[in-house]
Amino acid sequence: MAADIPIIDAHIHLYPEAEISTLAWCTPEHPLAKQHSLEEYNTATGDSKPQGFIFVETDRKNDLESGVKDGSGWKYPLMEVSWLKRIIAGQPKDGEGHTKEDAAMCTAFIPWAPLPSGAVVMEKYIDMVKKEAGDSWPKVRGFRYLLQDKPKGTMLQDNFIESLKFLGRKGFVFDLGVDQHNRGRAQLEEVVEMIDRAHDGVPEEQKVVFIINHMCKPDLTVYNTHTDTSFIAWRTAIYTLSKCNKTYMKLSGGFPEMPDSLKQRSAEDIFDALMPWMTILVASFGASRIMFASDWPVCTVGVGDGAWTKWKKIVERLCWMASFEEEEKRMVWGGTALKAYGIEQ
Repeated sequence: MAADIPIIDAHIHLYPEAEISTLAWCTPEHPLAKQHSLEEYNTATGDSKPQGFIFVETDRKNDLESGVKDGSGWKYPLMEVSWLKRIIAGQPKDGEGHTKEDAAMCTAFIPWAPLPSGAVVMEKYIDMVKKEAGDSWPKVRGFRYLLQDKPKGTMLQDNFIESLKFLGRKGFVFDLGVDQHNRGRAQLEEVVEMIDRAHDGVPEEQKVVFIINHMCKPDLTVYNTHTDTSFIAWRTAIYTLSKCNKTYMKLSGGFPEMPDSLKQRSAEDIFDALMPWMTILVASFGASRIMFASDWPVCTVGVGDGAWTKWKKIVERLCWMASFEEEEKRMVWGGTALKAYGIEQ
């Protein structure tokens, strides 16, 4: 990778120690149950420090029904907005692990949003995000409601589709987090139907952009991709999703889906094992719709402190394998993220 190509890391998570109890998934024994700050992130990236990053919500505790009534159920997601505002303003509280000099690094941030509640509630919630974000509001480029662990049919409910159309009208993207490894083919089939319904009857300029997280979390333990039904279902879904020009793919989230033995091997060995999946992603989306994303600090679990650098090497090898030209590499390392999120620089 040429040293002069700027990196935008399109998917990271941060949270201060004082707010760990607000994370819905975080138990005391969880390997990520400690502060993950910009100071630690900068250390993890070493000499390859990105020009910027896109922060994605960390699944804070919430109560959709309470939020609909009085907003109180949205306390912790709005607390996360306030946390990002402090980073962007360069105004940390003691011990939060970021400085005034870090302020420019946040290229965009993607808060949580209550999409199952419908457009009217979404408008109320987004007004509250705007108020909480203050001067940092222009950095809010979209929203996420994590679908990977939600009941079957959640993303196909009328209110959910209505919320997606609302985001499109307002110029926001939707970060799409699903999990083929654990939820199987049916969840990917729902995604295809959801996108079709969200775009049905909508003018092109108002269609919501979908930014797909973590390659849809494929099962990377598969050995024989020629016959494995899981791989074939993933491949079919990826090709189908790529046919919509409003979809983009993050090259991220690979480590959690691998067997533990593979995580500890070299970046070159890991890339060779991932070749069938990487080939499909390049063939379907191309350099103009795939983007480098680390999923830090999740990427460190089972891998260690060198995870960010190892994942970067894997994506570098992908660019080499695909024989990308200079401009194509610039898209993968930052240009695609800027385009997909509608960020002007």
